[in-house]
Amino acid sequence: MNNDAIAKIKMLKSSLRCFAYGLLSLVPVFGLPFAIGALWISGRVRAQEKLFWNAARPYRIWGVACAAVGAVFWLGVLAIIIGRALMIAQGLG
Repeated sequence: MNNDAIAKIKMLKSSLRCFAYGLLSLVPVFGLPFAIGALWISGRVRAQEKLFWNAARPYRIWGVACAAVGAVFWLGVLAIIIGRALMIAQGLG
């Protein structure tokens, strides 16, 4: 198999993995690491898209969208939890 075909297959698989991780980023409690992973994978695939056409580009885009929503939401929840714990520790809550 030639190297271009291997690179395209890896890019397609990574796009689908980004989509799967993006959907998993919406899962409560466990979603934040998957969101970070999806965004990381998307960045690597985007660099490869400059060289090759990506048939799974819509999956990568939806994966990034879900990951962004999941990351913002779960970081907000984490900030609220930490803020509330700090208030309780200071005796203000």
